[in-house]
Amino acid sequence: MLSIPASRPNAYTGSPLDRASGRRDDAAFIARALADPDSLFVPVWRARNLMKGVAEGRPEALLISGGAAERLRMAGGPWAFLGFWGGRAVFAVDCSTADDPLPLLPESVGTFADLRQVAGLLPPGEASVLAHARGLMHWRVKHRFCGVCGNPCEPRSAGHVMQCTGCDAQHFPRTDPAVIMLVVRGDRCLLGHSHRFPNTRMYSTLAGFVEPGESLEEAVRREVLEETGVRVGAVQYHSSQPWPFPSSIMLGFHAEALSEEIAIDPDELRDARWFSRAELRESEALGFSLPRVDSIARRLIEDWLALA
Repeated sequence: MLSIPASRPNAYTGSPLDRASGRRDDAAFIARALADPDSLFVPVWRARNLMKGVAEGRPEALLISGGAAERLRMAGGPWAFLGFWGGRAVFAVDCSTADDPLPLLPESVGTFADLRQVAGLLPPGEASVLAHARGLMHWRVKHRFCGVCGNPCEPRSAGHVMQCTGCDAQHFPRTDPAVIMLVVRGDRCLLGHSHRFPNTRMYSTLAGFVEPGESLEEAVRREVLEETGVRVGAVQYHSSQPWPFPSSIMLGFHAEALSEEIAIDPDELRDARWFSRAELRESEALGFSLPRVDSIARRLIEDWLALA
């Protein structure tokens, strides 16, 4: 199978942060950094990130420092040390307990928006930092209790570990691996329309979570067969993309189909079809749409299209 290299980095990659994991257990350093007026804080409110310029189509990430950051922390939500950006310590802070977070911020500073709606317009480094904060704060909010004994957990390692107050079990942020693949056969590729798609006209690559004891290549073949009945042979890695919505890593592949007949799983897909390159290039005129531009699904399609 022909190797198809990634043409450019995926959205949410290319983080400018030095994660400085060796400093997370240095309590004195963390205390100083929290109190340092030059430290930066990335606010997260109910899975939304703070930005300006969203309405104008020119979004920019907003990080807070100084006294405003102290007000954010006083909201009582979880926080975590993310690392250094340009020599300044960076923390994520969740202010979801506030019904209205704007009074916690400097006047007219911006608005909280869904990162997925604007990530393609943000500078790559900013999108990566906002995604990092969003994913880590989601884990902190959702893992307050021990999965072993049910007792409350307390944060350790500057917010990167939750330790049970009962049995001392340690819990770490989880990232669920998912394969996403463009299945190709000659000049055509296989795309599906899921019941879950908010866009009723969109056709996208197939995807699914990796199961225990399964290699990535095996997951690609299983998911394609289960969802469409199409058998897959060669599987070629393309690239990966963090997808903190809420906690996945998308592992992208191009896969070679060994069969063409489609038999969809109606619980997973509403439809699946083979599309030619010419049809994909005229998708809007033909009445269907492709995945969002910030997605690895779109990158898999575009890089395959670029071959001819």
